[in-house]
Amino acid sequence: MSMRRPLIGVMGAGEGASAAAVEMAEALGAAIAARGWALLSGGRPEGVMAAASRGAQTVEGHLVVGVLPGDGRGDGRQQTAELDLALFSGLGQARNLINVLSADVVVVCGAGGAGTASEAAHAIKAERPLVLLAVPPLWREFFCSLSAAVQCTDTVADCCSRIEAVLPQD
Repeated sequence: MSMRRPLIGVMGAGEGASAAAVEMAEALGAAIAARGWALLSGGRPEGVMAAASRGAQTVEGHLVVGVLPGDGRGDGRQQTAELDLALFSGLGQARNLINVLSADVVVVCGAGGAGTASEAAHAIKAERPLVLLAVPPLWREFFCSLSAAVQCTDTVADCCSRIEAVLPQD
């Protein structure tokens, strides 16, 4: 019997994501897939979500999952082309909780808006490991004040080391 792949949630800005966050998310997606982990994102065709998915797709054997806010009809069908599995929740922003609870580890890449902040807060509340990757100082201060377990880093390599350290061991 095979073991389930760890599922790493990558959260961050959609529209309005900085070029630096997009570049970092793409590198993070590739690094996640290279370690044999599955990638989970919000699945939309923009910003950190699309970049992380695009990066993971460059690695053979990747598994890229997106939990989308729409119901899969009309405009609710918008997804990034780089998904292996698109899950249409029909829940709008409430799908952020599904993203967090489905992930073994949550990474916030480069901050974002209220949706990304809600995912970080849900991770803390649900006691999911949370790594803040290259987020602004205000985000570090705030989320670290909520939980001493929140980890912060500025590099993809260190982020992956931190993910590996908190994943359940066989």
